[in-house]
Amino acid sequence: MFGTDSGGMILRCAVMVVILVNCPDDIWTLPAPSRVFVDSVNMKHTLRWRPPRTACNTTVLFSVQYQGEFELLVKNGSWMDAFDCQQIPSAHCDLTYEVGSDSDYDMRVRAQCGSELSDWTKLVSPFNRRNTRLTVPEMTVKTAGDTLQVLVKELPLSGAVSVTVWKEDEQKKTVYLMTAEKPTLYIESLQEGKVYCVTAQLTLHSGVPSNTTPPHCVIVTGPESAAWRTPTTVTLTVIIMLGLLFAVFWSVVHCHTGSCQNFFKKEEQPHAIGLDFPVILMLEPTQYEELCELKPQVLNSDSVSGEE
Repeated sequence: MFGTDSGGMILRCAVMVVILVNCPDDIWTLPAPSRVFVDSVNMKHTLRWRPPRTACNTTVLFSVQYQGEFELLVKNGSWMDAFDCQQIPSAHCDLTYEVGSDSDYDMRVRAQCGSELSDWTKLVSPFNRRNTRLTVPEMTVKTAGDTLQVLVKELPLSGAVSVTVWKEDEQKKTVYLMTAEKPTLYIESLQEGKVYCVTAQLTLHSGVPSNTTPPHCVIVTGPESAAWRTPTTVTLTVIIMLGLLFAVFWSVVHCHTGSCQNFFKKEEQPHAIGLDFPVILMLEPTQYEELCELKPQVLNSDSVSGEE
């Protein structure tokens, strides 16, 4: 009886030792993040995870590493730190630029609370960007004069958009390619009064296509000036007028006294013009006689000195 109880106790102790040896991180350290997966849409790859439930006195921070074919084979299985995802508070990391080839990538994330670190949590299976989810391109079609303007938002760097254009009453179709470097397409010299239809489809360089947008049909009005040029013209006019007003204001404020007098110098008034014609005074008879009786007195130099 004693031997049986002793053997059972030894067995239980052995089990506890095995648990303590194999699971120290789950008992003594910070819990690791869970549900790590890649959310990839239109070649934009975002690693997401669920933060651990822990009573941390500070903000829980996360760090991300990745391992591609180059790191696995050339660098002997080393892991690379995601540049923008070291000790970040958010539970997601954009790895679009790190995933630079069609090879398999492994990714992992760990949590940090103060000086305490958790274990790394890896993806369930490696990620390949060829498995990205493609959506229908978000396309806008405008018309002005005899020109169509086609815009597509968020074009991926590793793909292109095929734009198909045709007249509504004809079967002939023309295909144009749009890339991230040229997200706007202009189709000129179209026939006035005709209806043109446009569709778009995103295709990766690997050949994986998306669904095609529904046809967007517009009527070409005529060869008048393009409507999208008007705001540019108005903007340039306003900028030029503001520049002229600023120059005039600056000149008035910073004008020196001497230089301003040169610009605003007053012209002297001309002297009074002498009268070359006789002046006829209308006098009364008595006043005329008194005037004639007056004799002018001329003072010479002797009389002046004698008087002194």
